[in-house]
Amino acid sequence: MSASATRYVHGYSLVKQLYMEGGMSIEAVKALSMAIVVGLGMLGPAIGVGMIGSKAMEAIGRNPDAAGKVISNMILAIAFAEALAIFALLVGFVIKFA
Repeated sequence: MSASATRYVHGYSLVKQLYMEGGMSIEAVKALSMAIVVGLGMLGPAIGVGMIGSKAMEAIGRNPDAAGKVISNMILAIAFAEALAIFALLVGFVIKFA
């Protein structure tokens, strides 16, 4: 890695550069950090929920008699995926207000 790339390996170095050398306020850096954390944190669960729904509908299409069991398992899996999204939102708020 080049010298400029190693400067940004740690998040603190980026915050230090933006805040101290770049002239951004700490609130702007916190808002930017929150947006990045929440945006990336919501991406995985959103893809997961889409895949869960897709596979559940595919399973129901193949075996309509098992629809009740498939739907209950689908709802449980969606709840776990959404818990990760809520956790990402919580981490974003901790970054913003801590």
